[in-house]
Parts: sequence; C-alpha cells; structure tokens
Amino acid sequence: MIKKQLAILFLLLSFSALSQVHTAASRSEIGVMVGGSTYLGDLNQFVPFRNTHLAGGLLYRYNVNPRMAVRVNFTYGKVSADDAQSTEPLNRNRNLNFFSDIFELGAGVEFNYFPFQLGHDRYKGTAYLLAELGVFRMNPKTMHNGAEVALRPLGTEGQGTSINSKKVYNLTQICLPLGVGAKLSLGERVGLNLEIGIRKTFTDYLDDVGADSYADPAVIAAENGPLAAELSNRSGDRYGKRGNSATSDWYMFGGAMLTISLGNPGNCHYRY
Repeated sequence: MIKKQLAILFLLLSFSALSQVHTAASRSEIGVMVGGSTYLGDLNQFVPFRNTHLAGGLLYRYNVNPRMAVRVNFTYGKVSADDAQSTEPLNRNRNLNFFSDIFELGAGVEFNYFPFQLGHDRYKGTAYLLAELGVFRMNPKTMHNGAEVALRPLGTEGQGTSINSKKVYNLTQICLPLGVGAKLSLGERVGLNLEIGIRKTFTDYLDDVGADSYADPAVIAAENGPLAAELSNRSGDRYGKRGNSATSDWYMFGGAMLTISLGNPGNCHYRY
C-alpha cells in the first residue's frame, strides 16, 4: 500500500514538474515591428538619419534560454538620398539622386545582457545584441520628367558596354544585420522591444553609384541609349567625381516591436 501511494505521489510530482517546463510554444514569440529606415553611401556619407522613411516588419523568436534567443525576421523599408540636400558644393553639382524599396529576410541570434523571460517577476527587462545573416532585394530608381525610372537596366556606369567589363549588378544581395536593443515584459505573454540595427552590405550599388569617375557619355548613349547617358551624369562636368569605389553602401532599420508568446511562459522555468 505504501509503495502504491509513493508511486502515485511520484507521478503527480513528475506531471507537476513537466507542467512548469517550457514547451516549444511557450518559448516562441511572434511580433510586429514599426519604425524607420535610412541609408549611408555615396549620396549620403555623413548624416545617418537623413531621409528616414517608414518601415515595418514581422518577427519570429525562439527563446533558447534566458540569455539567448534565435530569430527570423522579414522587414520592409525605403531608402533615398539627393545631392540637392548636401552641404558640399561638389556633391550638389553632381546632382544625383535615388530611392529604393528594401525587402529583407534575416535570421540570427540575440544575446541578452541580463536573464530575460516574458511574464517572470524577476527577469522583466534586458538590453541585447543582435547578429544575423540576411538577404535583401533592392531596386534603385530616380525621377525623370515626372516618371519613375529604374536605374539598373540603363547601365549608368557603362555596365555591359565596350568600355566596362562589369556586368549589371544583382538586385538581390547578402547583408549582415548587426543591432542593439532592449526588451521589456509587459505581462505574462506580451513584450515590448526597442531596436536599431545597421546592415553591412557587399554592394556599392544600392544607390546605383559605385565608380569613381563618369563613363564616356558618347559610348553609353550609343550602346545603352540616350536616357542612360543623360542619367549617368547630371552635372554637366565630364571629368568630375561620381562616387567612391573603395566603400560599400549601408542601410539601417530601427523601431519598436510588440511580441506575444505562443504559449504561456509566465509560470514556466527554463531547464538547461
């Protein structure tokens, strides 16, 4: 009889312990981000938040333990720049501008500075670091005679002509999102995140500007068309400086995220 009672007690304790352990659902969060996007590159080298545009995104996070989480996020934003806004006379004379939508898919790891758990009375908030690998889609354009013009097909630096061995650049590119943020638990299942991240890209053509100097407009006009020649150099200075081939372009996303747990993590405890 005693053995039977002990066995029943053991089973009850086991079920109680299991009920306190996180499940895949209680470790998982989905969220929505609203914020801004901006760009640094040949047409905006020194003013990080100039021309900030509205951005938004979706996020899935899996909390491995209170110190680390893995996540996948899809983010949309817009970037732009205009030499007319520059304080440098040479840049204003260059007279180039662009805008582009950015569609980004990223996945990586968050490292919490303090232990964090949604709904936990003790672990309510923390700062964190973000490191990801991402892929993004761009499409630099400009306005010409009141209409949007995609710049990549034009080969504004002579891509695809007899004077330039480079092919036209890819619109799909790899990036390295790096960021910092803060998390705050708003209840048993809801959290608020504030985050800003910069994207290291491996292209100099987010803004369609990569070469140091202008290509021969006569060759561009003959082989890529008169519109390509016109938009390749809008300064009227044949021998002026177009861009900086030594650097790649960057862009940034930042904003607030509201997340919700797919399970109820408040009464659960992580097991290592």
